[in-house]
Amino acid sequence: MEYIKLLGIVIVILGFALKLNSILIIISACVVTAFVSGMDMMTFLETLGNSFVSNRSMCTFIIVMLVTGTLERSGLKQAASALMGKMKNASAGIVLGVYGVLRMLFAAFNVEFGGVAGFVRPIVLPMAHAAAEKENKKISEKHMEELKGMSAGMENIAMFFGQVLFVGGSGMLLVQGTYKDLGYDVALADLAKTQIPVAIMALIVSITYYMIKNKKIEKQEHRKDEVS
Repeated sequence: MEYIKLLGIVIVILGFALKLNSILIIISACVVTAFVSGMDMMTFLETLGNSFVSNRSMCTFIIVMLVTGTLERSGLKQAASALMGKMKNASAGIVLGVYGVLRMLFAAFNVEFGGVAGFVRPIVLPMAHAAAEKENKKISEKHMEELKGMSAGMENIAMFFGQVLFVGGSGMLLVQGTYKDLGYDVALADLAKTQIPVAIMALIVSITYYMIKNKKIEKQEHRKDEVS
């Protein structure tokens, strides 16, 4: 009978698989988990409040996810696509490159955007998609899958190399702790100075790679259109 307490996880998995309302999924999972665990309403609310206070970072992430889901249902993707429709010279590669620069700059100041699920999928990907369709009309499923991979890749690269530029960030503290265990006493500011050229080079290489890759895919799509 202990396994029935995991029913909330099943609800979350099925809810997202069926693409139901994000807020409804989370609330339903919470209520069902509390009910099958034998909690009364006051105990449930007290547990929820204590968990929120003790896990602020995770709660912030969940709130961002819920807000993003609500905005998506209100036309967030369509608004992002419409914005790209007004920019004549924008391409998918340029969109991803600009996002990579902004993402690394904000990551250097420890500012979160919401990650792949909270920002890339509902905003960056539709903008890149709209830019690609503007140039080649309708894009193929393969091209769309490539855009998904490049969008997520740009997020991961910019975030990874940008977060260690913030001297108070967990990444920088981890590096400093590792060096300390090895017998090297390194200041956080010195680590940040060392990381700056690495981050810039990583960003330049990734932007160049994704722009070349996108151009290559566009040429392949154009050849297919000519043959057909």
